[in-house]
Amino acid sequence: MTSIPLNLRGLKCPLPALRVRKALKGAEPGALFLVECTDPMAAIDIPNLMRETGDTIEQSSAEDGLLVFHIRKAAA
Repeated sequence: MTSIPLNLRGLKCPLPALRVRKALKGAEPGALFLVECTDPMAAIDIPNLMRETGDTIEQSSAEDGLLVFHIRKAAA
């Protein structure tokens, strides 16, 4: 399964978390999202969102101000 890119660069809190929530809501179970953010608050907001939704961050990284999350939509 290929990952679904979400380019959220340049968006400020709370927009990255809101966009991720919306994308996950419309996704099939098991879908993998590749989320790229530049807002430092996303490092807090997106993990908190995953705790709320039950979806999983499979991998995350931060380099040169770019935050990258690999998020898997939970099974139904």
